[in-house]
Amino acid sequence: MAFKAPVKDQLFCMKELAGIDKIAEIPGFEDAGYETAQAVLEESAKFNEGVVAPLNWSGDQDHGSWDNGVVRASKGFKEAYAALAEGGWQGLGQPAEYGGQGLPKIIGAACVEQTMAANLSFSLCSILTGGAIEALLTAGSDELKTRYIPNMVSGKWTGTMNLTEPQAGSDLALVRSKAVPQDDGTYRVSGQKIYITYGEHDMTENIVHLVLARTPDAPEGVKGISLFVVPKFMVNADGSLGQRNDVYCASIEEKLGIKASPTAVLVYGDDKGEVGPGAIGYLVGEENRGLEYMFIMMNAARYDVGLQGLGVSERAYQHAVAYARDRVQSRPVDGSAKESVAIIHHPDVKRMLLTMRALIEGERAMALVGAAAYDTAHHHPDAAVAKQAQAFYEFLVPLIKGFSTENSVEVTSLGVQVHGGMGFIEETGAAQYYRDSRILPIYEGTTAIQANDLVGRKTSRDGGALAKAIAAQIADTEGQLAARPSAAGQKLAKQLKAARESFLQVVDFVVANVKSNPNAVFAGSVPYLMLAGNLVSGWQMGRALMVAEDKLAAGEDAQFMAAKIATARFYGDHILARIASLRDTILEGGDSVSAMPLDAF
Repeated sequence: MAFKAPVKDQLFCMKELAGIDKIAEIPGFEDAGYETAQAVLEESAKFNEGVVAPLNWSGDQDHGSWDNGVVRASKGFKEAYAALAEGGWQGLGQPAEYGGQGLPKIIGAACVEQTMAANLSFSLCSILTGGAIEALLTAGSDELKTRYIPNMVSGKWTGTMNLTEPQAGSDLALVRSKAVPQDDGTYRVSGQKIYITYGEHDMTENIVHLVLARTPDAPEGVKGISLFVVPKFMVNADGSLGQRNDVYCASIEEKLGIKASPTAVLVYGDDKGEVGPGAIGYLVGEENRGLEYMFIMMNAARYDVGLQGLGVSERAYQHAVAYARDRVQSRPVDGSAKESVAIIHHPDVKRMLLTMRALIEGERAMALVGAAAYDTAHHHPDAAVAKQAQAFYEFLVPLIKGFSTENSVEVTSLGVQVHGGMGFIEETGAAQYYRDSRILPIYEGTTAIQANDLVGRKTSRDGGALAKAIAAQIADTEGQLAARPSAAGQKLAKQLKAARESFLQVVDFVVANVKSNPNAVFAGSVPYLMLAGNLVSGWQMGRALMVAEDKLAAGEDAQFMAAKIATARFYGDHILARIASLRDTILEGGDSVSAMPLDAF
């Protein structure tokens, strides 16, 4: 099925909810307002619909190869990546001084979502490269920046993130890779890294690995981890490529989904390069601060993984709607037709499609509002405004990542269900989205890790002050909805109020019990994340409803606005309604999680 980028809804969110015109008032972004966004998104849509999306199914079926350390990408990926680089898409939001276009994150995020929806496997390479660029921009020396960033921004080279080892999954305190300092200021890196996305491929001439490792005298635990640049090929002083470094791809993983994305096992220091034993690496920043620097990359990646959940959900929704329009089966239950009709007429199919759509629209709004907060935090000239925006953005990141990815599994599963038995057959393509989505709540920090961050750093650390400040903004929206003349607005105001009050009860519970009864609090951490993500998305849907009602009354784009209103109504009735049960689980369910003796499992 042909993919259609959701440009119209993206632009609606950017203009009406995220306030792109306000972003364009920030110095440096004057030329990045709505008209620019529209032009960029429409060009991005052409690229993703015409070049990237057609490779999604073929990449899943014929997903490249590994042969004695050499990885060849899925057919068409190399050419598509060259087109991505030529189009300047890798450098869209990167600084102009390194060859980027310097556009705000709010525009870049919408383009990234399109690529995620078009082809999840393909998109991973560019977002990991973007994260590596961000880490180097923040912590790299001027020499490292000059040597590596321009070619990464241009798409000539790609980047990776090397954290995980066989004995150390999410617990990075167990990292064992070694980095031994040399007289020339370099380090010799040795060890094994697993689950390295695009750790080896043939799409570009060089790969820049960012690697966590320990120096000989480093303290134990996470305080002893340093970050190193380890290029696949050494880079000469004139920028040309030199000897092959001692990093080798031992294998690529056979996976449930995202099959066309090569997930590599990388071995450093096995004397398989041309530089002698030990891969040559360059320290990023200071020794023993590597995890701090890597978190810069991880936070960028976590936001982007949220966009992956959103993108694959959008693709599954479009596929399901197309099938539901074509598939004729059964007469309507209301007797409105005597013959069988397309299944999109049936109430339960409508319920499934609206569930998919409502979750997608809420998540998209939350993500783009978050992107605007990021732009404000990093570029606004008023330090107080920037600080407030940064706190808001940081609160949203675990929600964007966790809520959107958990829901992507639900949405893509519903996509299979809409297809019925045909959804279980690979040929229809619906199953691929389901398989691809399943990794998203796992990598770049599982949902539990995101939830622990939400509980610890984002809620309990300040006594719930930030969470309650966000709730106060939601209360303002409730008041606006309650004052609407429409029954839909007034009803959604009541639903949003009930959801907000449940959220505040949970925040008080977390703050009061995180130290005295941590097991009970963290037993409910994922439900808390889902509750908070649901509330923030519902808040944005409430704001969207008001805009859509006003525009519909003015005769603007009646079909789109009516659909936006209907989707917001559904969100209130069916999605916000989940919050009460999540609240009860958190407040009352902690003890039962710990009641089972371990040997009884």
